[in-house]
Amino acid sequence: MDKGTVIRTIVLAIALMNQFLVGFGLYEIPGTEEEQTGVLSSAFTFIAATVAWFKNNYLTAKGKKQKEVLRKEGLTKSK
Repeated sequence: MDKGTVIRTIVLAIALMNQFLVGFGLYEIPGTEEEQTGVLSSAFTFIAATVAWFKNNYLTAKGKKQKEVLRKEGLTKSK
């Protein structure tokens, strides 16, 4: 996996964990009220999930083959 895939996956995992904790009332962002915590948590999860969903991560065998073809043809920034 490339660095971008790892970073997006970690951010998504953190967002999902945060959403779970807020949903069960186990965690609140310091200095904010309950509604603000829910809104911030939901926004963070939505943004992380959207980026992870739409970004081409090349995780499957087919995706890895596609990435290799793109690399061979010089159509990607990856080295």
